[in-house]
Amino acid sequence: MMQISDLMRQSGVGFGTSGARGLVSQMTDWVCYAYTRGFLSYLTEIGAFAGGMAVGIGGDLRPSTPRIMTACARAIADAGGQPVNLGLIPSPAVALYGFQRRIPTLMVTGSHIPDDRNGIKFNRPESEVLKRDEEGIRVQWIDQPAGLFGADGVFTSDQSGYLTEESDAARELYFARYLGFFPAGPLQGLRIGVYEHSSVARELLSELLSRLGAEVVRLGRSATFVPVDTEAIRLEDQELARRWVPEYRLATLVSTDGDGDRPLIADEQGHWLRGDILGVLCARALGIQAVATPVSSNTVVERYGAFTRVLRTRIGSPFVIEGMGSLLDGGFAPVAGYEANGGFLLASALEHEGRRLDALPTRDAVLPILVLLAESKRRGLRLSELTGELPPRFTASSRLKDFPTELSQAHLAALQQNPARIESEFGADFGLLAGLETTDGLRMIFKNGEILHLRPSGNAPELRVYTEADTSARAEAMVKIALAHLERWRS
Repeated sequence: MMQISDLMRQSGVGFGTSGARGLVSQMTDWVCYAYTRGFLSYLTEIGAFAGGMAVGIGGDLRPSTPRIMTACARAIADAGGQPVNLGLIPSPAVALYGFQRRIPTLMVTGSHIPDDRNGIKFNRPESEVLKRDEEGIRVQWIDQPAGLFGADGVFTSDQSGYLTEESDAARELYFARYLGFFPAGPLQGLRIGVYEHSSVARELLSELLSRLGAEVVRLGRSATFVPVDTEAIRLEDQELARRWVPEYRLATLVSTDGDGDRPLIADEQGHWLRGDILGVLCARALGIQAVATPVSSNTVVERYGAFTRVLRTRIGSPFVIEGMGSLLDGGFAPVAGYEANGGFLLASALEHEGRRLDALPTRDAVLPILVLLAESKRRGLRLSELTGELPPRFTASSRLKDFPTELSQAHLAALQQNPARIESEFGADFGLLAGLETTDGLRMIFKNGEILHLRPSGNAPELRVYTEADTSARAEAMVKIALAHLERWRS
């Protein structure tokens, strides 16, 4: 018998910002089986799972995903549950299916990180697993069934029969959510490019846009996994947008990350819009009263003044969800949340002209895409004109890859304990320090109003860099300056 916390230490597969993540080589059949059993054991403790209950399983397009889905399915069956194979489908569609049916679900995905890694995202019947739930999972004790696994943690025999025939139920429910809320033909006359790469949402997104009236041009499909990060957009993806938009005469180019919970939207000039700008515009168009968003999001949300309350949280959807709950408890409605990566979370059901959109308190890429394009068409404005209505405030971000988390934490702790070191390290480029914020990482606010935010990633050995300034060029320049400084931390 082994406790999940001990297995996490042994395997190197731990809880990150959202779910369990690790190298594929570390995510053996046994590790994935044990984590799923631990999840269901915890749900049994809190009365959210019982024998005979269905448990939905979805996955992204990584090569390792079907194997991990199979391990999870066998674990569900051994726990007395009924595994339901929802197929390769976006994360929010999996969550919606579970929330509607009040059953647990899990999504096998590493989101935007390279395909030498993967992960499992767990959902309770009514919510994503939050940080307090992760603590409950860690303390569960799990037995390894005799003879089921070899010494290397691999199944000793084929278990694929436990992954049942694929169901279209989650996909159809996700379609119905949007087709039932938007009026007929809201995107009529728009020529929209869909950058498909290896997004699990590529088929579904193209079909939804077409059924809502758009002319869809499908571009850039990849047979191998492409780690598209909506928060640190690759230079090659920036170039693709600038080239494809005029070449194919597009009103916009849209895409998502690997598991379809974070959007990418380019304007009519081929410039990808920042996720925190998408969040503000989407919330405004939906008539949201109060929003929860992480400390890394653009301060334009406060400067704009469109919302009664803005609540800042730590980075990660579990913290945004907790923030939305606090806003609802405070009497605000409707409530939504968004992240700097573009994921949009809806905490309240919405009604418009007799059509209803149920709450979906998990990151979603489709809603902000459809809302912004429909708003653009309704008002007769280009996307650049919609963003132009916001106060001029710009963010940028990037990351240092293969940067050990322990090294990041040590350097940031040293800066926090001695702010004079911040001005010694960054003062020549950013000026005098006005204040520090340590909600999540180290957020340095300078007297000229510029912001530099450093934070170790919760999903991978990376050091994240976020900047904010009064011009886009300055925010981008700040990222390059900061990265040059941080590279010296490796030595």
